[in-house]
Amino acid sequence: MPVGDSMTIGSAGEHTWRYRLWQHLCATHDGPFSIVGPRETLFDKMADAPTSYLYADPDFPRAHLAGWGEGWQHMAPLIGDAVEKCRADVLLVSLGLIDLGFYTNAEQTADNVRDFVAAAREANPRVRMVVLPVIPNIRAAADAPFAEQVDRFNVLLAKAVADLDEPRSPILLASPPKSYDIHADTYDGTHPNESGEHRIAGAFAGAMWEAWGVGQAYVAGTG
Repeated sequence: MPVGDSMTIGSAGEHTWRYRLWQHLCATHDGPFSIVGPRETLFDKMADAPTSYLYADPDFPRAHLAGWGEGWQHMAPLIGDAVEKCRADVLLVSLGLIDLGFYTNAEQTADNVRDFVAAAREANPRVRMVVLPVIPNIRAAADAPFAEQVDRFNVLLAKAVADLDEPRSPILLASPPKSYDIHADTYDGTHPNESGEHRIAGAFAGAMWEAWGVGQAYVAGTG
């Protein structure tokens, strides 16, 4: 189950990193798998609402738990029900930027991470998670206090993952996408373009491959 904010839900006509990862797993994963989640829409910028089903590839499984402008504090109350109803056993989580930008400071956001993990495990005690740190973005490049909050949260996120990791319900902290450049890998300084989608997908794929043997090492041509 992909869980995230605007970088995960994507907007009408985009592929999204979810699509790149699905293509990669279709090509490399030796066994069946399903993409699950309680939502299916993309964000429609014209309507300013998550109402579009205009996916670039109609064969792509559209399920997710992502929302434009939603963060850890929004997903923590939803994740238990989503895991239970969708029978999710792996969560791929990209959250944090929107929290720090509009809702909570680093410490409060880290508390919401812990609430999220607890709720997911209450629904499925064996759920596995891969969590992506907050990646480079244009606001952090231009706003030093915000950049400090991002750095602080990423430290607290790594601590939370280390504290909460356990054998029956492992949590992986994905490495930030290699050589991620907001000028080359986004279309507006925040939201990923094609190369950015590949880099984010590669971060999740790499973590699952290295820790759990799921799929193979990511190659952009398979996404």
